[in-house]
Amino acid sequence: MTSLIAVIGGSGLYSLLDDAEERTIDTPFGPTSDAVTVGALGGREVAFLPRHGKGHRFPPHKVNYRANLWALESLGARRVVGVNAVGSLRPEIPPGSLVVPDQIVDRTYGREQTFFDGPGVAHASFSDPYCPIGRGEAVTAAASAGWTAVDGGTQVVIPGPRFSTRAESVWYSAQGWSIIGMTAHPEVILARELGLCYLPLCLVTDYDAGVQPGEGVTHEEVLAAFSANLERVRAVLGGLVGAMADEPNCPCASLKPELM
Repeated sequence: MTSLIAVIGGSGLYSLLDDAEERTIDTPFGPTSDAVTVGALGGREVAFLPRHGKGHRFPPHKVNYRANLWALESLGARRVVGVNAVGSLRPEIPPGSLVVPDQIVDRTYGREQTFFDGPGVAHASFSDPYCPIGRGEAVTAAASAGWTAVDGGTQVVIPGPRFSTRAESVWYSAQGWSIIGMTAHPEVILARELGLCYLPLCLVTDYDAGVQPGEGVTHEEVLAAFSANLERVRAVLGGLVGAMADEPNCPCASLKPELM
């Protein structure tokens, strides 16, 4: 049996799949960001969910992350590829880079970030947030597509929807963190709570405000940079999905927490 692979992404990936059909999934946590599109990619069955909804309706702090992850798991997904547009905190990671981070730092607040709201308590192991096997597969797929990915690094996740001040950006960089985004958390921890493998593909669209002199990043700049690299992202996704084993061969499912 070959398990479904899920892709969560943003603008420009809506036409990712062949022979696609939309499915509306009811969840205990309310509606998903949009209908889930199920179709073919790389010879595999793939479910795609636009994180912000079609037309980018939901800002990062309003995305229903719990509904999104629950819906994908209910469809039979066992692996999730998260595609993110991020800013760079390091001069040596320029716009146009692809980063496969191995750590995150959560600076968000006020987001629903667990399925275990009680009764009962469950504690998820989160020391290594991303699937170790999946990360390696992502780096290999990028190389096969002619794109050398940055293997490893820390993504700091900020609340959004505003971008960082220059002082905040300088502080994040001083911590040794590599990239900055607004959506990896709680997406990754919710996948862990469901026992799903989660692997990141982070496209660097800009330098963050404190990295270089200038006016700072704009939303239009981010969208333009993502669009310019869209075909490369699609090529990596196609190769990644096509090369995956029929079933996950990693420890992620065993890390699903149990109620105490």
